Amino acid sequence: MTASPDTTLAAALGSRICHDLISPLGAICNGIELLGMADRAGAPEIDLIRESVETANARIRFFRIAYGTAPDGQQIAAQEVKRVIGDYARYARVSIEWPDMPNPCRPAARLAFLLIQCLEAAMPFGGQITVTRPDGGWRLRGASERMKRDEALWAGLSGGDPAPAGAPPRPDAIQFLLARPAAGACGVSLAVGLGENRIDIGF
Repeated sequence: MTASPDTTLAAALGSRICHDLISPLGAICNGIELLGMADRAGAPEIDLIRESVETANARIRFFRIAYGTAPDGQQIAAQEVKRVIGDYARYARVSIEWPDMPNPCRPAARLAFLLIQCLEAAMPFGGQITVTRPDGGWRLRGASERMKRDEALWAGLSGGDPAPAGAPPRPDAIQFLLARPAAGACGVSLAVGLGENRIDIGF
């Protein structure tokens, strides 16, 4: 199944923005390293800038997979995916456990990344996201002692209407609106199970 023109355009836009931001962020990182070699190494303001740049770089690399183009049949290196997940989780409120696996196809990795952000949105107070690959499929579980769910958005993942008719999309919920088309492009449907302190998603 191919993506709609709207989602294809959104993915191309995401790829372009991430591509254009990665290079200057890399240059800033290099500049910070040079400052760290000078007399101001260890200065609190340098440490603050370094952490901020590293956070931005980690998020941009994550967004490039989640919101960028994902051509059919294209694979992405498993080690690169795990490195991106690890760097992203280092600065997130949740911990993310990603399994060792063969190189995944990029559309499936993109869908998994979008779903990680869906789970993250339901756990603003922290928690654990675990990704597994049972029987060749994908399963994601988010667990937290304090869940905060928008029921309409979660219903939308499995076939309901994620927003009132005519309502503009919420920027903080865009991952929910893109996940279903991304699943369709992979030829799969999403199965969502909601518990009191956990959420399970399979595809």
